[in-house]
Parts: sequence; C-alpha cells; structure tokens
Amino acid sequence: MYSTIELTKEGRLARLKLNRPAAMNAMDDVMMKELADAFEALKSDTEAQVLIIQGEGKIFSAGGDIKKMVDPESPMDIGKIMVDVSRLAKALYELPQITIAAIHGASAGLGFSMALGCDVILAEENSKLAMNFIGIGLIPDGAGHFFLKERIGVPLAKQLIWAGEVLNGQAAKEKGLVDQIVPDGAVGQAAEGLAAKFLSAPIAAMLASKKILHEQKIGELENVLRMESEQQVAMRQTEDHLEGIKAFVEKRKPEFAGK
Repeated sequence: MYSTIELTKEGRLARLKLNRPAAMNAMDDVMMKELADAFEALKSDTEAQVLIIQGEGKIFSAGGDIKKMVDPESPMDIGKIMVDVSRLAKALYELPQITIAAIHGASAGLGFSMALGCDVILAEENSKLAMNFIGIGLIPDGAGHFFLKERIGVPLAKQLIWAGEVLNGQAAKEKGLVDQIVPDGAVGQAAEGLAAKFLSAPIAAMLASKKILHEQKIGELENVLRMESEQQVAMRQTEDHLEGIKAFVEKRKPEFAGK
C-alpha cells in the first residue's frame, strides 16, 4: 500500500515505520504524502489506541530530502509539498491515539517537527536532534513552530529555531524537548514497554483528556500551518537559501548575506 513507510496494526497497537533507510529516512514528496495519508486513515481508526513512530535503519529521520530539493531532473514542487506537510502535521495532532516517537540515531528538520508533534518522545542517549532549517535559510515547517511553542514556550522556541544547533538526547531532555532518555539501542524496546503500560491503563479516559486539550488549539495550529506554508515558499526564493543549499551540497560553510 505504501512505498516509503510501513503501517502495521496488532490489536490496539499501531506501528508506523519510516522506511527509506538508504536515504536516512529523509522525507521526499512521496513520503510526505504517504505520511499524511496514513495519519488521516488513523484518524478514523476506532480500534488502535497507541501509535509508535520509528525509523528503519540507522536513524529516525534526516528531515526533508535536500538532495531531492536540488535535483534538476525531478525538482520537488514546494507549493504541493507544503499542502502534504500541513496535512501530515494537522492529522498527527488530531490522532485519537497516544502517539510515541521512538528516536534513534538522529531526528532533524521535518523529522524532528513530526517527533515533536507526538504525545511522548523517547530518545537514545547519543541520538542527535536538530531543528536545523536555519542552516539552509529556511523556517521550521510541519508545525515545528507550534509544536515547539507547546513544549517549551515562545522565548525558548525562538532561541532553538534561530540557533539550529544539534543536541544529544540528554541536552534535548534538559531543554524539555524529549520526555525520556534510554540507552543506545534500547528505544524500540522502551517504546513497546511504554505502549503496553498505556494499553493496560484506563486509556479511554487518557484519550478523552488528549482530545479536550488538543481541540482548543486546532484553529491556532491551522493558522501556523498556513503561515509556515506562505513563508517557506517565500524563503525558497531567497539568496540565503540558495547559498545554504549550495554550501550543503559542496560540504562547506555557507556565507549568508541576509537576503
């Protein structure tokens, strides 16, 4: 059914795996659409009560596929992509399941935005987490602004977005970006254990609380997604973005001019 992700269900537990390991689970236009489709399908799933999201291979997700962005053969249509990115983020936030992000290796850019949209984030000690859009002259998308603000508040969200620094699991936990740190290699087992704990609790009441807390914020989320889409399309036209992409491909330090 899907070519870049795997969605499986076992009773009340669903598992979604990002499955482009050769590309470090970087999100191309196909994966973004498939994630949006999968989350929208799960919105109407009345059986599943917990969803674990993880990555196949060495890392959780490297974020948006930068190589695809600059591929002259099949350039990604930013306008079309932002529609799917917005669908993905909104459906994830509205899911009637407890969502667990199980991060190993690295979670960057859009991959980190998606993880931040989950109810509980587990990360391995030496995983690398980065809201690093600024490095290529872009802004967070996938509701990165909204999910960061919800977790750590506006002042810290701004600092994190502007710095674009790479944090290990412990540093991310100290900043409130991660809920639980686990030893390297243990995040899958930890996520399964946490899912089992939730499924043996009065989870209907927990999900009712999630619905009450999230529904108040849907209008704000939609506004953030609209603004992110508009601004990201604008940022893609800037000289700084072109320089950031060029420097990334050429593996050198970018020289930004504020244009």
